Amino acid sequence: MALLMQSILDGVHGTFVLFICSVAVILGGCIIFRRRSTARQTHRLSSHHSVGSPAIRDKYDVVIVGAGVAGSALAYALGKDGRKVFVVERDLKEPDRIVGELLQPGGYLKLLELDLADCVQEIDAQRVQGYALFKGGKDTKVGYPLEGYSGDVAGRSFHNGRFIQKMREKAASLPNVELEQGTALSLIEECGIIRGVKYRKAAGIEMEVCAPLTIVCDGCFSNLRRTLCTSKVIFTQPEVPSCFVGLVLEDCELPYANHGHVVLADPSPILFYPISSTEVRCLVDVPGEKVPSIANGEMAKYLKSVVAPQIPQKLQMAFLAAVEKGNIRSMPNKSMPALPLPRPGALLLGDAFNMRHPLTGGGMTVALSDIVLLRNLLRPLKNFHDPQALCDYVEKFYTLRKPVASTINTLAGALYKVFCASPDQAMKEMRQACFEYLSLGGVFSSGPVALLSGLNPRPMSLVAHFFAVAIYGVGRLLLPFPSPYKLWLGTRLLKGASNIILPIIRAEGLRQVFFPNTIPAYYKTPPVA
Repeated sequence: MALLMQSILDGVHGTFVLFICSVAVILGGCIIFRRRSTARQTHRLSSHHSVGSPAIRDKYDVVIVGAGVAGSALAYALGKDGRKVFVVERDLKEPDRIVGELLQPGGYLKLLELDLADCVQEIDAQRVQGYALFKGGKDTKVGYPLEGYSGDVAGRSFHNGRFIQKMREKAASLPNVELEQGTALSLIEECGIIRGVKYRKAAGIEMEVCAPLTIVCDGCFSNLRRTLCTSKVIFTQPEVPSCFVGLVLEDCELPYANHGHVVLADPSPILFYPISSTEVRCLVDVPGEKVPSIANGEMAKYLKSVVAPQIPQKLQMAFLAAVEKGNIRSMPNKSMPALPLPRPGALLLGDAFNMRHPLTGGGMTVALSDIVLLRNLLRPLKNFHDPQALCDYVEKFYTLRKPVASTINTLAGALYKVFCASPDQAMKEMRQACFEYLSLGGVFSSGPVALLSGLNPRPMSLVAHFFAVAIYGVGRLLLPFPSPYKLWLGTRLLKGASNIILPIIRAEGLRQVFFPNTIPAYYKTPPVA
């Protein structure tokens, strides 16, 4: 009996020991796993993975995605105000683009406000004083209304890459601004709040950098736009009404020095403007998303047979020489109204946010105007660490920017449609009326050009001049003797004008454009620090 009891006790003891050992192994494994996990997390956070780590999160005030015109100017503006800024840019080498080469006088004034006017110096930038229009063998010159401004104020045209590099250098000269090359992959989101951006460095290493405010301005090909725009596909996918085909004409003189030249050709406009002391940029607008093939010579044939006969005689030899040289490039012209989806911790800016047809060269003016406005709005804030309050407040930015941005956007879209050739006789009359209206001089040219140049971006003035052109066109038809056909054609002209401008205004937001002070966001005050 004693032996039996001893055996039972030994079995229970062994089982108990085995149980204790098993528990010890499990606990030990958990501790080791937790330590390794903690070590991995510590290592991850030490490499800019800053979500949940106040010390690292507070290293930067703002993360900017993109170091083009908008990103570089914004980095400098915020850095100059004492913010700690981190900028990630896909490629920090000098860009080589065929657009973004003409800065309107209104944009130059914004450069002055941002203390960036020296960025157009030492890059062989050319002063631009106005435009020359050519149609059907006739031409007219319209100057910028620069009376009352200092002698330095004018448009500037240049190589886009040289200008951007100067902007980047200016931003990087500030000790609290850091530029890094990397490809943005996605925004970091935590509990509905954007905390920063994940990006891949050139070596293939994936990194994360966080800040209370992330600003996305990575251009027209942005892959982060969908996260911060309205969910409607029609607005997250930009419209492509046409493509620009670009050439550089060397050692040629423009008919009007220091002026941009617009040829109202068939099927759509052709632009010329200087980009250095020896080079003239030519942009041929080709309607639609596809252009004749450059590789198999179809494009060269198109330029020689269709385009060359329509350009001014003085430029034809240089144009044909540029075609023969073969450095022909194309780029889609995109248009997208600004329809943001406010997200705590993030903001869209530049071409990632809002685009218009580049015919009028208003893109940089809109971007720089937005940056001045945003900088002024953020100045009273000591920090950005209340994401929801900051998000609510930033809605004010979306409202306050509308009158300026929508004027330039609407004018670009409307002018492009008017300047394009059309088989519709009413639209032909509208095109001719626009050319003749600008040729009248005085307020008839200075008013529209003040709108185009960003010197007087007022929506009501835009609508007034646009319909004045339409009414002028009707007057041309009815004088000296009206007829039923002319009355019918005049009615169609007015209807066509309405069909051009009203949808553009509707896309921009009728209330936001004309009555911004009725939008609740207009009155929002800065959040309490």
